[in-house]
Amino acid sequence: MNKQVNGKWDADHYDSNISYVSRLGRGVVGLLAPERNERILDLGCGTGDLVQEIVQLGADCMGIDGSIEMIAQARSKYPALRFEVADGHTFRVEEPFDAVFSNAALHWMTEPERVIQSVRLALRDHGRFVAEFGGKGNIGAIAQAISEVLGTWGIDAGKLNPWYFPAIGTYSALLEKHGFEVRSMEHYDRPTPLDGGVNGLRYWLDAFAGMFFVNLNPEQREEAYVRCEQLLHTQLFDGERWIADYRRLRFAAAVI
Repeated sequence: MNKQVNGKWDADHYDSNISYVSRLGRGVVGLLAPERNERILDLGCGTGDLVQEIVQLGADCMGIDGSIEMIAQARSKYPALRFEVADGHTFRVEEPFDAVFSNAALHWMTEPERVIQSVRLALRDHGRFVAEFGGKGNIGAIAQAISEVLGTWGIDAGKLNPWYFPAIGTYSALLEKHGFEVRSMEHYDRPTPLDGGVNGLRYWLDAFAGMFFVNLNPEQREEAYVRCEQLLHTQLFDGERWIADYRRLRFAAAVI
């Protein structure tokens, strides 16, 4: 079953097999450095784990996500916390926040200026925007393998690309254009071990790349997965687990 197709996520699969997303997001929480009683918005909160972590540090945190399935799971896991379904491009808030935080979500929002405008409107004066997401070159090898495999069925993977992976200069300029001062920004390699042992790449494809395989029947999809594994085995499999070729953009910016 594809886990991410037409905007629908399988939240159980996400929590069971993709838990490293929240685990690795703790470093971004450290950059955020939430203070007691601050009002913080988690943009693209997924199933809510980092909202819970921020609340445990003493802040008042609310999570929003465009996925009904993810928000339902977050509400089930953390019923005392506040979660809302909202589009990252167009969300609006009633009262401004001290900070907007985001982990592994902005690359799913393919109109970045609209997102940045919405974040700016959500922040008080001197509020901060702290996030990490996929940067230029993220999952380059995986994307190339998907493209090569789908090409044998005459499918142009480039036309199905759901991600936005910018360079530092590109994203810094957008932030500055919309009233932010960039305090720090890093573009770095972060090879990421995938959960699931020998099945880790399949779990990743299920969770994040379902849109590429939606027009294949089950037999074709299995063939596509096997061929992706074959193409990537030497580069990304260490003998026990798959290691995704992540490149991340991590930044802290403030309203000026």
